Amino acid sequence: MWVAYKTIVIKDVLRFARIWVQTIFPPIITTSLYLLIFGGLMGERIGQMQGVDYLHYIIPGIILMTVITNSYSNTVMSFFLAKFNHSIEELLVSPVPYWVILLGYISGGVVRGFVVGLSVFITVSFFIEINVDSIWITSITFLLTAILFSLAGFLNAIFAKSFDDVTIVPTFILMPMIYLGGMFYSVDILPQFWQDVSKFNPIYYMVDSFRLGFIGVSTSDLWTSISILLIMILILTTVAFYLLKKGINIKT
Repeated sequence: MWVAYKTIVIKDVLRFARIWVQTIFPPIITTSLYLLIFGGLMGERIGQMQGVDYLHYIIPGIILMTVITNSYSNTVMSFFLAKFNHSIEELLVSPVPYWVILLGYISGGVVRGFVVGLSVFITVSFFIEINVDSIWITSITFLLTAILFSLAGFLNAIFAKSFDDVTIVPTFILMPMIYLGGMFYSVDILPQFWQDVSKFNPIYYMVDSFRLGFIGVSTSDLWTSISILLIMILILTTVAFYLLKKGINIKT
């Protein structure tokens, strides 16, 4: 089982490592632009958010945004390409358990999220001094977020029947959730109605707990945020395992 799991993960890591100019480098450029525009140009006019300098305030959101998008995109593209070129059939007819296949692809997404997130963190450190308030809260939130969106990408890949289907969810669902999840602002500044709506957005809890670990401020309870992430991971894992076992949109 270990050999099978390791093979899937290594194949996935080598896939995005070979094209690092497309997978790792662009988030670094995007982060630099965010810091320049939102932090440098607009930050001085905005001032502070929740008693924290605005540039420091948006850094956790920017880092987590790259983790979300890269964990998601890695898994959805990796598994969809395996379906597209029919290489997934080799795994399905092998004695490798379904949970090993699922774990392998999810781990690949987590690895890419970690690599890109770390790269962005290093990039940010050149612009501003970073002092992480709690490494444990930051690490746990980072890991749970990468796992959750790797699972979401896996589900997208299962249902996708063309490359257009792969891009629909990130464009029309994922990105709006990211920008409405408090990445660049505190939900406390919103009207009460939209504050209540934000509580149904799981990204809000990820960003809030990640920001708590980074700079020590939050608008929600930490254990509530962690519990919501764990529950969603459990649900998505159950659904993904069931669909993989039944061969929905996979077996022909």
